[in-house]
Amino acid sequence: MPKLLKLGHEVIALDIMWFGNFLEPHPKLKIIQGDVRDIEAIDLSGVDAIIHLSSVANDPCGDLDPKLTWEISALATMQLADKAARKGVKRFIYASSGSVYGVKEEAQVTEDLELKPISEYNKTKMVAERVLLSYADKLAVQIIRPATVCGYSPRMRLDVSVNMLTMQALTKGKITVFGGNQVRPNIHIDDITDCYLFLLDHPEVTGIYNAGFENISILDIANMVIRHVPAEIVVTPSNDPRSYRVNSDKLLAAGFKPKKKVEDAIREIIEKYHAGVLKDEERYYNLKCMQQQSAK
Repeated sequence: MPKLLKLGHEVIALDIMWFGNFLEPHPKLKIIQGDVRDIEAIDLSGVDAIIHLSSVANDPCGDLDPKLTWEISALATMQLADKAARKGVKRFIYASSGSVYGVKEEAQVTEDLELKPISEYNKTKMVAERVLLSYADKLAVQIIRPATVCGYSPRMRLDVSVNMLTMQALTKGKITVFGGNQVRPNIHIDDITDCYLFLLDHPEVTGIYNAGFENISILDIANMVIRHVPAEIVVTPSNDPRSYRVNSDKLLAAGFKPKKKVEDAIREIIEKYHAGVLKDEERYYNLKCMQQQSAK
């Protein structure tokens, strides 16, 4: 959001605010607390492009209430795309997920491989992709399958691997690794946000693109963390089979260039923690927040 505003774009941010509002006021920013499922209330007048990030994010949250997950992540996406096409919106940028591939043995997971999603979250992302592509004759559809995002942001996530392991080392002096051999692709938050800006600047780059530039095992991430924070690594068994290495050559060939690495994310989190800007708080864990919401 700050990057869009810095470039001079007029931005409307629609969010249900389950996790709070972390956006700074700006003369070109209009913030609406709303539900993406309430399609009648969404005004697309004068909107040139939609960057659609709305979903019930990550597997445990998606499995918490499957009906809600399908309503938000699949049905609402279809209704929004349909309304966008009818209202003359020219661009639809969609954040899917690298996890739509499921468990893959291939050394390089490219965009043309068969999708075998495991969780409700993965399944809704796959369905939403297919729905959006059906509107490709009416508006430019640009789909990104991001890897696991890492690095500091004002609305922090501490339930994703790099961020979580770094925070464990900082607060407990101990990192718990479940399994450890599972390989996951990673992307720095600065790079994924730059990727959306890149797509805005390149309407000709349509279709589906992987966005993940470092395929690293969970254990290797833990070892990377303890190079910066003294901590013990404890390895325990895991029932999570997800392991895949994404290949992002297609996105690189389109002209996108990542600038940061996992190690940068680790260093930034440590720096923010020591500066007192970042604390280990429940609001940075999606599942805990959603459980609290559903208990109300």
